[in-house]
Amino acid sequence: MNKATVTDYPLDGARVLVRVDFNVPLAEGVVADDTRIRRALPTIELLTRRGCRVILVSHLGRPKGQVVDSLRLDPVAGRLSELLGRPVRKVGDCVGAEVEAEVAALAPGDVLLLENVRFHEEETANDAGFARRLASLADVFVNDAFGTAHRAHASTTGVAAELPAVAGLLMAEELTMLERLVVSPARPYVVVLGGAKVSDKVGVVRRMLGLADSVLVGGAMCFAFLQARGLEVGRSKVEEGAADVARELLDEAVSLGGELVLPADIVVAAGPDDVDGAQMVPAAAIPPELMGLDIGEQTREQFVARIQRAGTVFWNGPLGLFEVSRFGEGTRVVATAMAGSRGTTVVGGGDTISALAACGLTDAVTYVSTGGGAALEFLEGKELPGVAALADR
Repeated sequence: MNKATVTDYPLDGARVLVRVDFNVPLAEGVVADDTRIRRALPTIELLTRRGCRVILVSHLGRPKGQVVDSLRLDPVAGRLSELLGRPVRKVGDCVGAEVEAEVAALAPGDVLLLENVRFHEEETANDAGFARRLASLADVFVNDAFGTAHRAHASTTGVAAELPAVAGLLMAEELTMLERLVVSPARPYVVVLGGAKVSDKVGVVRRMLGLADSVLVGGAMCFAFLQARGLEVGRSKVEEGAADVARELLDEAVSLGGELVLPADIVVAAGPDDVDGAQMVPAAAIPPELMGLDIGEQTREQFVARIQRAGTVFWNGPLGLFEVSRFGEGTRVVATAMAGSRGTTVVGGGDTISALAACGLTDAVTYVSTGGGAALEFLEGKELPGVAALADR
């Protein structure tokens, strides 16, 4: 990790604008999962100990440039106050006279949370003028929001062009761990990919076919590969054009010598509500009137066997409709195998993290990445704008 961090820069007493990822789920006005808030605490606490005036900026949801009351960050400020054990002031906007006055009133060690930055359409447009207004609040910029590092927004790359910009502790931790997955993974190296769309993972499948020892494919995305092999997939979900892409990847797996493992059997039913009608069939014999909703028992055994032998495992995407218990067994089995692995185990992606948490196994894996799309793009080999904008060591 060759980027400068908060531990490399003279920050004592400075006004520090920190981009955090507080895009957390809310339920009835209360934070339902505070994982992302907790992961930001080390950087915030380091800055307060150094007497910094800490100004936090984040997005929440997709308000598309409009003020949406249900996406205000007040519940986040309340939860952050509880976790820090100190008051966190919250202001009603992220730029303007009121914000400037609140920043001017900060004492060393104070923490101020700005309002949802995506209430301004200039944020996602990476508007230079808007970025300058944010930057004017501080002396230094710290990016600790790895989950947004693949976005060139005003609060990620725009501000970094206006201020000295360094990585927070979480950002540095994420980059260090993910670099291990592409530079020096312990072998055998196994990549487990699920979820709904092949299009989201084309790049990472392509790269991992040349880097990993095995790429295991489940979730709804597996049906595009089965279809590409000329098999009947019934009413299973296959995104338009995905079979053509999958066919290319299957050809590349042969040319690269990579092991691309598809399900041998599938749990099928008439639909997600047809729990009683669920049955297990060979992947080559999916009835045309049914849809695939989970990987089958033989497939689970194949996946687990590879995970147990692995020196490194990366997992992104549920392997079935895990929200429905009957169709979540494949995901639960893989989560348990990850937890029991003696190798380095890394999990990324919101749904995958939720599934791991539902199994009570979050603390049983080596690392849980806070970035779904960002992690995939990093592993694919793409430059992340939010990282590229930071100062090198």
